[in-house]
Amino acid sequence: MKSFKSTLAALALGTAVAVTGVIGMDVAGTPSAVAAEMHGMAAANLRVALNQLLGEHATLAAAATQAALRGRKSEFDAAAGALDKNSQDLAGAIGSVYGKDAGDAFLPLWRKHIGFFVDYTLAKAAGSKKKQDKAVQDLLQYADDFGAFLNSATPALPKEAVAELVKTHIVSLKEVVDAQASRDYKLAFEKIRAASHHMQMIADPLADAIAAQFPDKFASN
Repeated sequence: MKSFKSTLAALALGTAVAVTGVIGMDVAGTPSAVAAEMHGMAAANLRVALNQLLGEHATLAAAATQAALRGRKSEFDAAAGALDKNSQDLAGAIGSVYGKDAGDAFLPLWRKHIGFFVDYTLAKAAGSKKKQDKAVQDLLQYADDFGAFLNSATPALPKEAVAELVKTHIVSLKEVVDAQASRDYKLAFEKIRAASHHMQMIADPLADAIAAQFPDKFASN
């Protein structure tokens, strides 16, 4: 039987492939169904679509971390695959609004924070405080980078405000992983719900700013 350490190594390798395997993909050239539906939709529907995608991100991330913590590789691979499809849908949505270059830039940036969460989860499973701290620092730096990215695309979204929202997202998912690691499943599901609900705080202002920036694409209600 494989040792738990070797299982974690396999999980890390599988994640590296999932996270980096299609970074060169032309997002705008192969739009997802979600991205296609965003053309000409009402502003309210844009908000619903972004809420659905970002809420799904939090839920799928929690499924992946739970499987990783318990060394269930096939389950982890399935969850990581679904999570990456969600990332591609988000990138397709960004590309449909801001153009091909923005969509292509978004995907590897978004995948980057998922990779950092995998680092944190594996460090938690291995009991390495040093690696946990490193992953948290990487995630906090990522929040600033993501804030700068969205601000460059939509100046109405202040970089610092976006970074703070992403940091809250990071903390909320970290709390999920911590509860999962301690096998406090009641708390874990409470934290999953909170993490999913928090994504609305990112989706709503993003949708409103996009609709204001591109009124010809998104009709007001």
